[in-house]
Amino acid sequence: MIPFHTSGSNVTFAVKVHPRAKTNAINGELGDALKLSLTAPPIDGQANRACIEFFAKLLKVPRSSVTIASGQSSRSKIIAVAGLSVDEIKRRLAF
Repeated sequence: MIPFHTSGSNVTFAVKVHPRAKTNAINGELGDALKLSLTAPPIDGQANRACIEFFAKLLKVPRSSVTIASGQSSRSKIIAVAGLSVDEIKRRLAF
């Protein structure tokens, strides 16, 4: 199971992004990170925006509640979610 960390009102977790995939989906775990496939290319921040949109929709929170805490130019990213507890995120991610 991937580790979740709490920092103030944010919960963070790691993802490994596979851009230019056929569908947007979580494809399991890769080490300590979720393996995330996105259809968007890694050009001009398109994959980052798609990543934020994907998690906002999946977790049923506003896009402004989801940020990329680190890894904006990398496939390995740390996602920060505001306004949800670790247990609620795990439930919505079906862990």
